[in-house]
Amino acid sequence: MNLQDELHDMMSRRTFLGQTGAGIGTMALASLLNPAGASATPMGEPALGKPHFPPKVKRVVYLFQSGAPSQLELFDYKPKLEAMWGQDLPESVRKGQRLTGMTAGQSRFPLAASKFKFAQHGQSRAWISELLPYTSKVVDDLCFIKTMNTEAINHDPAVTFIQTGSQQAGRPSFGSWVSYGLGSDNQNLPSFVVLLSKGRNGDQPLYAKLWSNGFLPSVHQGVVFRSGPDPVFYLNNPPGIDRTSRRRMLDYLGKMHQEQFKHVLDPEINNRMQQYEMAYRMQASVPETLDLSKEPNYIFDMYGPESRKPGTFAANCLLARKLIEKDVKFVQLYHQGWDQHGNLPNDIQIQTKSVDQASAALVMDLKQRGLLEDTLVIWGGEFGRGPYSQGKLARDNYGRDHHPRCYTIWMTGAGVKKSFVYGETDDFGYNIQKDPVHIHDFQATIMHLMGVDHEKLTFKHQGRRYRLTDVHGKIVKPLLA
Repeated sequence: MNLQDELHDMMSRRTFLGQTGAGIGTMALASLLNPAGASATPMGEPALGKPHFPPKVKRVVYLFQSGAPSQLELFDYKPKLEAMWGQDLPESVRKGQRLTGMTAGQSRFPLAASKFKFAQHGQSRAWISELLPYTSKVVDDLCFIKTMNTEAINHDPAVTFIQTGSQQAGRPSFGSWVSYGLGSDNQNLPSFVVLLSKGRNGDQPLYAKLWSNGFLPSVHQGVVFRSGPDPVFYLNNPPGIDRTSRRRMLDYLGKMHQEQFKHVLDPEINNRMQQYEMAYRMQASVPETLDLSKEPNYIFDMYGPESRKPGTFAANCLLARKLIEKDVKFVQLYHQGWDQHGNLPNDIQIQTKSVDQASAALVMDLKQRGLLEDTLVIWGGEFGRGPYSQGKLARDNYGRDHHPRCYTIWMTGAGVKKSFVYGETDDFGYNIQKDPVHIHDFQATIMHLMGVDHEKLTFKHQGRRYRLTDVHGKIVKPLLA
């Protein structure tokens, strides 16, 4: 009996896909399941083979604050704004720079000082708002960049830019580039995992393009882990299919894919089979990894009460630590709710309460386990907020429009200086005075810490070689430990 007859006798392809559509449907898994780690499994190798030079960072946790936190309420203390409360931003400061459509029509640009108090902390004497009491306790582990800047002025292109290196959709995400270049250290979990949470409703949406593989092989797409009994869609076996039966189905499906590959030579055929195999392995690894029931009470106390609620930022920070322990290479957390054009004083208190304790706890937890020695944690958004009020101005009620010219992020962990503040903005927090860091510079620096020359990790697509940093980017060496 030839292979075709044997396969037909066991189960036709159409029957297989029909019976398991709820379990490992082709289209569903092709778009949702990413065995990025397969790049380092026997089925394939990472594109680089090995890093260009010894890495200081083996894993990254990126705590992305979607919607653009106001640096003026959190990190960039500007007493000048208090002294000039309600006065217009001088034209000599704005210099005709581009504004969004939400404030371009304003006749005035009244300066608004932060309602919240600031104090200096740690050896660096970094200014931290009273909104971040837990972050202030770990400030000696943090490296602040106060002069991040971008050309993008609206949310969608700005988030896409910092996540993919381009304002236009279709490029591979940061985590996908890492997966493609470096592979995985755990064959039973994806090397690029995405976690989603929300601080308040009605904020800017997030799209799968932000963790997409773009034109890279589909095995490098980010895998979204969700809260609840079905953390990865279509991972569980459908009724009537046990693990043994699924293994046999995969074996025969693999033979069919091999036959098809011989005829069409499409590499995505092998990528899809790797996705199926990863899904099979994840059936055992994911439930164990996402099980928080064995965490001691002092850990939940450290991360805060919301860490016991699946799907919250705090719970996702704890999951990120567990994923890092399992050698997942790139963990991307997206936390929505920072788009505060109006009623900023009230809304930012909600946001900071949902992230402050858990962010600091993740740093402390990784540190006490020795994982911070080769893990990098990043905290920040897509751009910042301007010093003048959007619309109504009152002490307890004001808003801030988008501001791409300068904003603050922090990093901690392997390879970066601790208790360090880099860059200076002007008295209004509007322009950079010293040491600018562009998005591409930031991306190049992270790649460098992971042992990758950002100019050499490329992929040829439609006749051109692409890279995360496009044709830009320089390593910000003063940040390096």
